[in-house]
Amino acid sequence: MSEQTTTQTSKRRDELLKIAAELFATKGFKNTTVRDIADAAGILSGSLYHHFDSKESMVDELLDTFQQELFAEYDEILSSDRTPRAKLDAVVRASFAAIDGHHSEVAIFQNDASYLIGFERFGYLTERNDRFHSLWTGLLQEAVDAGELRADLDIELVYRFLRDTVWVAVSWYRPGGALSADQVASQYLSILFEGIADHG
Repeated sequence: MSEQTTTQTSKRRDELLKIAAELFATKGFKNTTVRDIADAAGILSGSLYHHFDSKESMVDELLDTFQQELFAEYDEILSSDRTPRAKLDAVVRASFAAIDGHHSEVAIFQNDASYLIGFERFGYLTERNDRFHSLWTGLLQEAVDAGELRADLDIELVYRFLRDTVWVAVSWYRPGGALSADQVASQYLSILFEGIADHG
């Protein structure tokens, strides 16, 4: 196979993944068939199998690639010399950047992770959830210990609040909209650290 053919095959594969991601995000993984993906791509279902052996392989690649990138960014933040509160700030911003840059993948995870976790090949999603929990609660506790957050906070409760308010934003946030991902993150962080009461 020539280099040009390999490049074209790789490009077509990426295009098919993008189409599948958008369908999984809007219709749901369970409700999207291989034929739906093929029809949207303008090809026969059989042609799709030249690139992927199943729709499970497609969603697996989408979620695994996205999460590996996200955790690499988280790890970079954690290993920096920022204060705990600054790390928390950076992690929230990185999460909103992920919603902006990987909107379909985040939507798929939000909507279908509980279903996919039931399959052995997606067992890593449970491990990633545990890792995510440890990372965020650890940062919150470090910020409390450093005197940067209130000592009376219930760490688990704050974690759940943060997790749900940040990631559920994928349901309404649209890339290219009136507010950038970083502007939304700034508002969320302002509410988190300063509240919504007028202290003036």
